[in-house]
Amino acid sequence: MRISRTRITAVVAATATVAAAVTTVLAGTASAAQGCRIDYQPNEWTGGFTANVRVSPGDTALSSWTVTWSYPGGQRITGGWNATVSQSGTTVTARNAAWNGSVPAGGSTEFGVQGTSTSGSVAPTGFTLNGVPCNGAPPPTTTPPPPTTPPPTTPPPTTPPPTTPPPTTPPPTTPPPTTPPPTTPPPAGCAGAVLCDGFENQTGTTPSGDWSVVNPDCSGTGRASVDTATTHSGSRSLRIDGAQGYCNHVFVRSTKDLSAVGTVRYGRIWLRHTTALPTQHVTMMAMTDAADGNKDLRMGGQNAALQWNRASDDATLPEQSPAGVALSVPLPTGRWTCLEFMVDGNQGQLRTWLDGTAVTGLTADGVPTHDIDSQWLNRTWRPRLTDLKLGWESYGEGADTLWYDDVALGTSRIGC
Repeated sequence: MRISRTRITAVVAATATVAAAVTTVLAGTASAAQGCRIDYQPNEWTGGFTANVRVSPGDTALSSWTVTWSYPGGQRITGGWNATVSQSGTTVTARNAAWNGSVPAGGSTEFGVQGTSTSGSVAPTGFTLNGVPCNGAPPPTTTPPPPTTPPPTTPPPTTPPPTTPPPTTPPPTTPPPTTPPPTTPPPAGCAGAVLCDGFENQTGTTPSGDWSVVNPDCSGTGRASVDTATTHSGSRSLRIDGAQGYCNHVFVRSTKDLSAVGTVRYGRIWLRHTTALPTQHVTMMAMTDAADGNKDLRMGGQNAALQWNRASDDATLPEQSPAGVALSVPLPTGRWTCLEFMVDGNQGQLRTWLDGTAVTGLTADGVPTHDIDSQWLNRTWRPRLTDLKLGWESYGEGADTLWYDDVALGTSRIGC
C-alpha cells in the first residue's frame, strides 16, 4: 500500500448427527400448523460436527422465525450460517437472517450450524418454532399410544391369555447405516468457502499460523492480537487496536492459498468496533489487486459512512458528495455486524451487504451514475484479488478498536 491521502470532503451523511433428528414444530403463537416440521441433518467427526437445519412451517406462513433445541450431550455451537445462532447452557437459539425470515405456507428455508462435541453422538431434542413445540410429532417408540376403543363393559373371557405375547419383528441389533462422516472436517458456517476461519486454532496472543501480522509501509503503535474476551462465536476473535495517524496502521494477512476463490470473490466478515467512522479516510480491510499494479482495493470509511477505495487512483465508491455519501451507511458501533461483499473481476462489478441488506452506494453495476459511481467507473477496472488483510489504517484522524470473527471467502454468497 502506498502512502496516500484521500481527498477530504466534509459532507453530511444520511443516517441512513450421527443420526438425523427430525422434529415437527409450531409455526405461530396460538396453535400448531399442520405439517410444519424441522429437519436436523448432521455430519459428525471426532471432536466436531456440522448440521443442516430445514425449517418448514406447514400450513402457516412465517414473517420471521426463531428455532430452539437442546443438546443432551456435550455439543457446543461455534458458528452458523444463514441464521444468527447462539447457545446458553444446553439450549441453542437460531434466528432468521435478514433475507430468509419470510417463509410461505408449504415452503421451507435452511440454515446451518457448526460445533464441537466431547461426549459422542447424542441427537438434539426439544425443537420449537417461535417458542412452541412441534405439532404432530410422532409418539415415542417405546410407549404405545392409548387405545381409542372404549374398554369392554363385560368381564374378560375365561380363556386364559397365552403365556407369551405373539412374536413381533425383532428390532435390528445395530442402528441403520447413516452417511459416513467426512474424512476431514468440512468448512463450517461458511457454505463450502475456500477460507473459513473463526480464529479458534490460534494458540497464542499474537496471530500466527493461518494469519500473519503485517505493516505494509511503516510500523507504529497499531497492534493485532488474539482476543478471548469479545467474540462473535466460539472462544476467540481477532482484535485490532488501531491508533490515529498513518504509520500506526496494522493488518493481519491470511497466509492461505486463495487462488481457488477465482476472479469472482464473495466475502463474509463479522465485525465489531467501538468508535464511529471519522470524517477523514480510514481503512479496515484491504486486498491486493494483481491487475492494478499490486495496489490495494480497500474497504473503510469516510465522512462517517462506509466506502470502497482504490489505492491506485484514490477513487472512492460512493463518491464523497452529499448524494453519494447519503447512499452509504455508517458502521454500527458496540455490536457485531455482518459485512458481505462481492467483487466480480470478469465484469468489474462490486456489491456490498450490511446485515444482509444491500447498500446502494457501495454497488458498482457498470452503469455510471453522476455523483455516485462515475469516478469509480472512469476507467476499465477488472480486479484480480490475491489476498485478504484485516486491520486498521488512518490517514489523519481516527483511532478505533475493532474485532473480526467468522471470516469467509468463497465463490458464491456465503450469508451471515
